[in-house]
Amino acid sequence: MSSPLSTNASSAQNTEKTHTIRTIIAASSGNLVEWFDFYIYAFFSVYFAEKFFTGTGETGALFKSAGILFVGFLMRPIGGYIFGRIADRRGRKTSMLIAIISMCLGSLLMAVLPTAESVGALAPFLLLLVRCFQGISVGGEYGSTATYMSEVATPERRGFYSSFQYVTLIGGQLLASLLAVIMTIFLSEEQISGGWWRLPFVIGALAGLVALWLRSHLHETTSSEERNEKGAGTFREVLAHPRAFWVVLGFTAIGSLTFYSFSTYIQKHLINTVGYSKSDVAKVMTLCLLVFVIFQPLIGMLSDKIGRKNCMLIYVISMIIIPVPFFSLINNQNSLIISGFLMLIPLFFLSFYTSISGIVKAEMFPTYIRGLGVGFTYAIGNSLFGGSAEYVALGMKDAGIGQLFPWYIVAMAVLGLIAVSFMHDNRTHSTIDNSESSAYARK
Repeated sequence: MSSPLSTNASSAQNTEKTHTIRTIIAASSGNLVEWFDFYIYAFFSVYFAEKFFTGTGETGALFKSAGILFVGFLMRPIGGYIFGRIADRRGRKTSMLIAIISMCLGSLLMAVLPTAESVGALAPFLLLLVRCFQGISVGGEYGSTATYMSEVATPERRGFYSSFQYVTLIGGQLLASLLAVIMTIFLSEEQISGGWWRLPFVIGALAGLVALWLRSHLHETTSSEERNEKGAGTFREVLAHPRAFWVVLGFTAIGSLTFYSFSTYIQKHLINTVGYSKSDVAKVMTLCLLVFVIFQPLIGMLSDKIGRKNCMLIYVISMIIIPVPFFSLINNQNSLIISGFLMLIPLFFLSFYTSISGIVKAEMFPTYIRGLGVGFTYAIGNSLFGGSAEYVALGMKDAGIGQLFPWYIVAMAVLGLIAVSFMHDNRTHSTIDNSESSAYARK
């Protein structure tokens, strides 16, 4: 028979656990909407690209729309800096609220953008402006959310809870893909291209209002003393932690490149190179992304047992081995089902990065620069190598050297392995759990 004290202690633990789960859900809901809004562009550009870029053919239009996507990514460091500074100087909650409002506005603008048919050459310029605005918003979202979720998660399950950042990130991608499937069932390609591609952007903006309400009830994780500490939210102070900065930048480069190669560009590759139909690819991508989501908390739990560095080593080594044979096999497939199973292989090993992407960065920076250190450093690597993934792949294909793209991934993975080798084991050097003994000290 349990004593009243043990019963009260157990009840308190359950209450704390429930509160943590609710907080994680509220914080990550905005992340889901942010990324749903952003990925709509990637999934539906196959329908509207030629509406903005006329006279270029399908490959040319997709290539230029990928270029717009890349420029939007280049705006992420600006967002990472602005929102990271806000997170460190004004609080994580404030940063996340502003980010979701900005993304809603960007989605509404996408929904009403005029095409080349009505405004001619002005259409791609307006598209570029809106994507830049959304890029700044998403650039701020990642760092603020990753930092917040790492700070509210319980120490023994930090990897598991933090994995829900990519659960919702991929979930946003999955919902965008699922919406594409539903629309292809009820609408023809001509109808979607004719104007129905605007509907997902309206849905994203409306969903953002729900996320805004949920986030408005979050509590702040930083104190006024931490926010007013000397050097808080400054890039100069981030650079005073060189090991953390360069390691995060290094593995973010390969992490972002492989994520967008195997979850976003692969859609265009299956359509434009292998020759599958848009609707069939949308269906298989939806199923693959669903499995990818399930991988996240499982690998997140594993990282709590074996350490984040070991998970990162598994990831970078697999990305050295897998890309070349993967693209060779999938290029010679005539079965979409088999192609789908093949796609699960890189997605599984990619999960060793994505599931802990946020927490592994947050554990390297002290509280007063964590928002900027995570958000801005991630945004640099993500914009240069993640945002350029489609552009580089399609550019190589257009130049007749598409077979070199997987070797590009391998070369980046080798550099990623070097970066990971400079990591410390989070179980003894986390700035969240072991701040006094962490080797990621100020230089």
